[in-house]
Amino acid sequence: MQTRVCRLYGQDDLRIETEATTDPVGDEVLIRVGAGGVCGSDMHYYFEGGIGQIRVREPIILGHEAAGTIVALGPDVSGLSIGQKVAINPSHPCGTCKYCQQNLQQHCLNMKFFGSAMPMPHIQGAFRDLVSVGQGQCYSIADTTDIGHAACAEPLAVCLHAVARAGDLSGKKVLVTGAGPIGSLCAAAAKCAGASEIVVTDLQDFALGVAREMGATETINIATASDELTAYEREKGHFDVCFECSAAPAALRTAISTLRPQGILVQVGVAGEMPVPFNPLVAKELTITGTFRFHTEFAQAVQMIDGGEIDVSPIVTQTLPVETAKEAFEIARDRSKSVKVQLSFAT
Repeated sequence: MQTRVCRLYGQDDLRIETEATTDPVGDEVLIRVGAGGVCGSDMHYYFEGGIGQIRVREPIILGHEAAGTIVALGPDVSGLSIGQKVAINPSHPCGTCKYCQQNLQQHCLNMKFFGSAMPMPHIQGAFRDLVSVGQGQCYSIADTTDIGHAACAEPLAVCLHAVARAGDLSGKKVLVTGAGPIGSLCAAAAKCAGASEIVVTDLQDFALGVAREMGATETINIATASDELTAYEREKGHFDVCFECSAAPAALRTAISTLRPQGILVQVGVAGEMPVPFNPLVAKELTITGTFRFHTEFAQAVQMIDGGEIDVSPIVTQTLPVETAKEAFEIARDRSKSVKVQLSFAT
């Protein structure tokens, strides 16, 4: 069988190619991809040729947010059937290294994560018509669940893990800096976790509108109304928890200035080096915690989408055919009119 692939050769060099695919073997499942979400990492690879020190050193098929329909099963597969719709978990830890043995699979030393240029050779991704994955990476969804919504399970899993890193959010006041897909999904996850107040900040009214649909109780455009944050700085701060999703130095300063003493800052966004104002951080006894990928949260994310507990439809702002992948990437980086752009692999 032939499959189209969305392959990156280097900065600004994205090509749609056709190649042969093989039948699944062992416990592999062959999936016809229905939808794939364009992630920030995909855009970094395309527009910049890498993420920080991680560089694209050989051709790589992008994409790690995907869902589709099973078209063939390897001989060792059980519990799945042809025609079944599934969300694809892009994470494949080895299960044997010291971190996997400590139940820290997201830190696996031999991780195979779709569309990642971190190891060499690179791990090929899911932006293709047909992809073979291990049985354990397939999570069933109902026939009635939109395939594009199911493809949002991966970014939602990232946010569920971030919320878990913050601890109990019941009745807590939460700040989310950055209203991209991750910021909006963090708002939704915080709402589900019982947060009483969720304030989301961003530079774009379009993104903030989506954040309101996803659970924000208030939104602030810091480009036009930054003075609205001043009230949250009074009496040493207002928020119990901040999910910093922008990786912008100004947002980090805002987080530290508006968190109450002994508040928790969960750094979700990633970038290069960032200056940290340590004096107020120390004086207010703040806790900074990182959050990286997910493990058990993927199954939880699929269940929440499949069961309607979280409606991800507001974040999916555009869906374009894979043949127009370059256009999709351009739209995805225009935050004045997009939040999550997806590729459709319908033929």
